[in-house]
Amino acid sequence: QVQLVESGGGPVQAGGSLRLSCAASGFTSSLRCMGWFRQVPGKKREGVANIFVVDGRTYYADSVKGRFTISQDNAKNTLYLQMNSLKPEDTGMYYCAARYSAMGSCAIDGYEFNYWGQGTQVTVSS
Repeated sequence: QVQLVESGGGPVQAGGSLRLSCAASGFTSSLRCMGWFRQVPGKKREGVANIFVVDGRTYYADSVKGRFTISQDNAKNTLYLQMNSLKPEDTGMYYCAARYSAMGSCAIDGYEFNYWGQGTQVTVSS
């Protein structure tokens, strides 16, 4: 069993930055992909950024490329999402996710994730 706990969300002005953290615990050694998703009321959850745990290869949604950076600290079992140049459309509930399968090489909009955190709210105002 894997537990994921997000933190770091909050209000921020457009153009600002925020760093989200996801602490993973439990049986994490076999996890292969980790990622960040976001969702707003009335809309489908969308993939934001993924990382292949084995070698650190990253994947990003087109909407956040050049602005967001996903990274991992294996020693701390922690996943990060550095968000820069934030826009109001980045507003949403951000979820950390993980899966055992590496099918699709952790590409965005690939395969289903196995575990999810509780979410952390990010609100970008102009």
